[in-house]
Amino acid sequence: MEIVMAFVCGFLFMAAVYLILSRSLLRIIIGTGLLSHGAHLLILTMGSFKGTVPPVLSDGVTDFADPLPQALILTAIVISFGVTAFFLVLAYRAYSELKTDDMSLMRGSEENE
Repeated sequence: MEIVMAFVCGFLFMAAVYLILSRSLLRIIIGTGLLSHGAHLLILTMGSFKGTVPPVLSDGVTDFADPLPQALILTAIVISFGVTAFFLVLAYRAYSELKTDDMSLMRGSEENE
């Protein structure tokens, strides 16, 4: 299962880098979202899959799952949701002011004038 998750994480990172390097602002925002999802899966995979063992210790349990990766992922999900919402508002404001979502036109480079 870890091998499949490693390939999924790699594919998410690959797609995220491709989208972040594009010129469209919306594609960059989608790329950052994919990058955060890839990081979440990577943290979950590094925590290893134990199967059906409980996440906390109780009487008679000798093996337990580490709850730290799940806690880190929950925190990262909340942070990435806030960052994505901020990026979307920023992109909306930039589009309403500049009437474009092309990053090279937003920059005001001399080749486009």
